[in-house]
Amino acid sequence: MSTRLKEKEEKLLQTLEKLAQKAVEGTPIVVEGKKDIAALKALSIDGKMIAAKTGGKFLLDVVSEIERCGAKEIILLLDFDRRGKQLTKKLIYYLEKSGITLNMRFWIELSSLLATEVKDVEGLASYMETLKSKTANS
Repeated sequence: MSTRLKEKEEKLLQTLEKLAQKAVEGTPIVVEGKKDIAALKALSIDGKMIAAKTGGKFLLDVVSEIERCGAKEIILLLDFDRRGKQLTKKLIYYLEKSGITLNMRFWIELSSLLATEVKDVEGLASYMETLKSKTANS
């Protein structure tokens, strides 16, 4: 089992490193809220991040903010739960017409690796800490 956990940790770290690299290159990351941004920063992911559900924003306000940032590509990294999936679908619907490339790769990779263990982006940092301690002790 410890081999399986170690492999999972390595795959998660590789995905997070690629995400960090894209962020450093200037690709904005769209998350749900401020706690999600804090979790990504705790995982050493810095760059332009847009919170979709803070300050009473409407969905079209978020779309406008994304379009104003002028990026050719954005990373959608909303929560892995039902509400996060619904918000993702709505953003995809509105943003497909804007000509911005929507990068879902990180969401797909993370959600498949995390299965039901983590339901939101804000839980990612603490999950990684738990995983590191489990693999270090085995």
